[in-house]
Amino acid sequence: MIKKNYFILLSLLLLVFTQCTDKCEDKQTTDMKNITEQTVTKVQNLLIEKFGPDSKELIERGVAHAASLWRTSDGSEIDFENFCSENYINDASEKQMVFEKISKNFESLWGHGNKILLDLNENMHLDNGPYHKVDAMFAAYSPGAHFADDFYANKIAFVIALNFPPYSLDEKNDMGKNWTNLQWAYARLGDVFTARVPANLSQAISNVATEADIYISEYNIYMGHLLNDKGEKLFPEDMVLLSHWNLRDEIKSNYANKEIGLEKQDMIYTVMKRIIDQSIPEKVINSGSYDWNPLTNKVFENGAEIQLASEPDTRYQQIVNNFNALKATDSYYTDLNTFIKRSFSGEKEIPQEEVEKLFDEYLSSPVAKEVGKLISKRLGRDLRPYDIWYDGFKARSSISEESLNAITEKKYPDAKALEADLSNILVKLGWSKERAQFLASKISVDPARGSGHAWGAQMKSEKAHLRTRISGKGMNYKGYNIAVHEFGHNVEQTISLHDVDYYMMNGVPNTAFTEATAFIFQKRDLQLLGINDPNPDKEYLETLDLYWQVFEIMGVSMVDMKVWKWLYENPEATAAQLKEAVIQISKDVWNTYYSEIYGIKDEPILAIYTHMISNPLYLANYSFGHLIDFQIENYITGKNFAAEVDRIWSIGRLTPDAWMQKAVGESISIKPMIEATEEALKHIN
Repeated sequence: MIKKNYFILLSLLLLVFTQCTDKCEDKQTTDMKNITEQTVTKVQNLLIEKFGPDSKELIERGVAHAASLWRTSDGSEIDFENFCSENYINDASEKQMVFEKISKNFESLWGHGNKILLDLNENMHLDNGPYHKVDAMFAAYSPGAHFADDFYANKIAFVIALNFPPYSLDEKNDMGKNWTNLQWAYARLGDVFTARVPANLSQAISNVATEADIYISEYNIYMGHLLNDKGEKLFPEDMVLLSHWNLRDEIKSNYANKEIGLEKQDMIYTVMKRIIDQSIPEKVINSGSYDWNPLTNKVFENGAEIQLASEPDTRYQQIVNNFNALKATDSYYTDLNTFIKRSFSGEKEIPQEEVEKLFDEYLSSPVAKEVGKLISKRLGRDLRPYDIWYDGFKARSSISEESLNAITEKKYPDAKALEADLSNILVKLGWSKERAQFLASKISVDPARGSGHAWGAQMKSEKAHLRTRISGKGMNYKGYNIAVHEFGHNVEQTISLHDVDYYMMNGVPNTAFTEATAFIFQKRDLQLLGINDPNPDKEYLETLDLYWQVFEIMGVSMVDMKVWKWLYENPEATAAQLKEAVIQISKDVWNTYYSEIYGIKDEPILAIYTHMISNPLYLANYSFGHLIDFQIENYITGKNFAAEVDRIWSIGRLTPDAWMQKAVGESISIKPMIEATEEALKHIN
């Protein structure tokens, strides 16, 4: 029923999108830019003459930017000239007053818009009953899709463009060294209106993103129905794991299982490969109606073998849909005219070329081979592809999964129990009781349908949301570990909203920085349960563990980037063609960085990550998050943990480089982690 409803929804969305596109394209062909360079120069000169040469740079920048956004529907060239003359603000006091009014109103607009999105997505994200197609239709609705159109129509966008123009990434990194927080806030306001994307295209992006979320959130594997070649079931009857997160975590948990852990890991990896190449029988996805042997790909119903069709490249169709929707907006951007550029130079504010170069340097470091040898020695066997998730450096790997589950299930029987304990967790980490209660009061815990996520508030009167998966038995250890990670996000989201100087600076430079907070919290999960590792090698083992995590996720990030480059080179590709390309790219990246270490070539494991389906080009954030996490951990060692977290995450949304300089006094670098890993290897060996 779910699958049927999904395709009904998809058809409806395509129909709506087609109808909107036809009408909007007619309008777009007539609603063109109509401000000539001569008019821009004329208006600039008039304003410079009126306000003096000291205002020359800002006037030229503001007029040029406003002109780049002006269309025939906004008025004639004379109208543009009059608008600039009447609305340019030269007085500093008046400019700050206008800025504060805009900020206050944007907090209300974005905050309430965020609340609407939360409400409309509730049945998609929370474990509160079965889907209905109407849930997905509401979730696909974007209340902010017409935000830009409305603000161009009422001319507020042009007031902002004229008086608070944007700066390029290079300019921010250079000029921002001497900016005050108010100047940074002005620059962030300037980032709001940088391109004029039609509402129908924004809505289309929201639609395909929702479709991908639906697909992923329902991609469960019923582990209790997997068979080995002897017809045995290795996993508990009621175990249901979401791909890829829970499958990966189950591989990690079985390093401590000396009896059948290896066989279980091999089986899970076989499942992953079936997902990657889409040979998985479609009807075993999110279903416990059949027994399935992943190795032979045979399916059984009531003990009798039956034939089931494979999944029809649905996984890769999601990526194609995302690509088509995002590429449709490329022509509306001047400099950031591909999704790759918008994702890196725009959103992350680190150019993609620099990211790839940094990742290549890390992945090519000779230290990887030495860490691989150490892992093989500790395992007592040759490495297997899924050992990219080797978890044996962690203290918890020597503690049985069952004993950890017993602790967390008793402590957190439901979401309310975790929410009630948030302030206690913060006190354990060093916050005062009063401060801990304030931060905890701004965070709500909800039972998630999927593996869980953190959703921050966009205005101070609303709460951040920690979504976590809790079974009827209570929260198992895997869920607890993820919940502590998400709680780190929520703490960052709360501090960076409430403690920044100006609302327009709220947040962090990019998602990698909130991931860093989440990692910092996550690694303290056992400490929060009162479990301490007395191992004198603990610090060295933690360094090796973090190095290996980054070595894995950077490879996956490289696949993600290369896939999107391939898509731009092959914009008409079908899902089947993309599937073959993704598999080949994943093998190429494996062969470049991993095969020598593992002694195995042509493994596709790097293509399993769900983020590539529902969060395109997001994965690099994890890599940077770990690097930032490591540098911050080094910096705060010996300092007051809570005080430093409060200080660092209240810096505000500067560029990554500027933020890091203020936080720890250095730029993002792989050098500290590589050097620490080399030292750890010397000590352990």
